[in-house]
Amino acid sequence: MAGKLYLVPTPIGNLQDMTFRAVEVLNQVDLILAEDTRTSAKLCKHFDILTPMKSHHMHNEHKMLQGVIAQLQSGASVAVISDAGTPGISDPGFLLVRAALQEGVDIECLPGPTAFVPALVASGLPCDRFVFEGFLPVKKGRQTRLTELTQESRTMVFYESPHKLLKTLTDFCDVFGPERLISVSREISKLHEETIRGTCQSALAHFTQQAPRGEFVIILAGSIKPSTKEKGSKRTVSQ
Repeated sequence: MAGKLYLVPTPIGNLQDMTFRAVEVLNQVDLILAEDTRTSAKLCKHFDILTPMKSHHMHNEHKMLQGVIAQLQSGASVAVISDAGTPGISDPGFLLVRAALQEGVDIECLPGPTAFVPALVASGLPCDRFVFEGFLPVKKGRQTRLTELTQESRTMVFYESPHKLLKTLTDFCDVFGPERLISVSREISKLHEETIRGTCQSALAHFTQQAPRGEFVIILAGSIKPSTKEKGSKRTVSQ
């Protein structure tokens, strides 16, 4: 009988956000695959989890696929965790899930912490329809991606690191316009959690004066498409 692959979300800052079910699963599985075993070791120690752990990150996940799938097929149960949040969301996990599905392995993803959800809901921007973009390309394809998003009418969600935040906000001012509405959250669920709401220009000014610290979630308003009536009026004027 094949084993089971679990995707287990872990706290993004506050350890009290760890669920009873997550602790139970991590205690019961045969193996934990962790993005960084040093970070996850602290989590496991806090919750008295003694399950064996192996490193599973973006630099070795391709090499590990065959071995992990073999363990699952032999009946082992395996849990995947990232340093914080839900595996597969801008973290390793997708490749293993895809391979497991192709081999008929049962998969279960537990509900739990994901950084962009509280940032989106608290942003004050429409959250009934949104698109998750995660981290933008650093160089190749960055301008193309941003240009494509100028036509996006849904609220957009991005992740960004502190040392790249100012560049990203500058790019947003240039591409989407300085008056586009934005919400920038950092250190979600941690002691110094903060959300700055305003325009791209005001957010850039704030973080130019206050050095960016922590991990960031950026919520950007979508483009406002003119109504059919407005388009008709513009055509009439141009004629």
